Parts: sequence; structure tokens; C-alpha cells
Amino acid sequence: MSFLLFFRGLVVVLISFAVVTFFITHSWWTTILDTIICGVLVQIGYFAAVLFLVWRLPGKKDAGGKPVTRELKIAENGAAKTAASRLPNASRSRHP
Repeated sequence: MSFLLFFRGLVVVLISFAVVTFFITHSWWTTILDTIICGVLVQIGYFAAVLFLVWRLPGKKDAGGKPVTRELKIAENGAAKTAASRLPNASRSRHP
């Protein structure tokens, strides 16, 4: 998810939360404080979700116990191309 999508969603959620909180409490101070707390909790939840997704990634290891990455596989196969060099209309350097 891009930052712009996350930021838009966060703003919509916080504005909606603030409007509902104001209509329930009729207090600006309570609305501001509760909205700040809600924003912090959403950030913590997003951070925890990203950590969980990274932790859940399968870690493939080679015979030596080193993690195998996509770049390592490409280099071992003799095709020393990066992902950017395979993009259409991307200029390529003639030097390695």
C-alpha cells in the first residue's frame, strides 16, 4: 500500500471519528483528545500489521545457511540483470 492511500484513509477515518465524537460528547476538547488517541492507535496498528507481514515472510536459506534473495538467484544463474533493467523503455548501461 502506498503512503498516499494510507494517508487518505487515515484522514477520512480521523475526520469521521471526530465528527461522531463531537456529536456524542458536544465537547471540542474531548473530541480533539480522543481523535489524537485514535490516530496514535491507528498508527500503532498499521506498524504492527507491517511487522507481522514481514515476520511472516518465508525465509529461504541456501546450503550455507544464508538467506536466498531474488538478486542472488539471478546472479547465480548468470543473468546479472536487475529488475529495473527489464522494464520496458528503461535505458541500460553497457557497463556492469
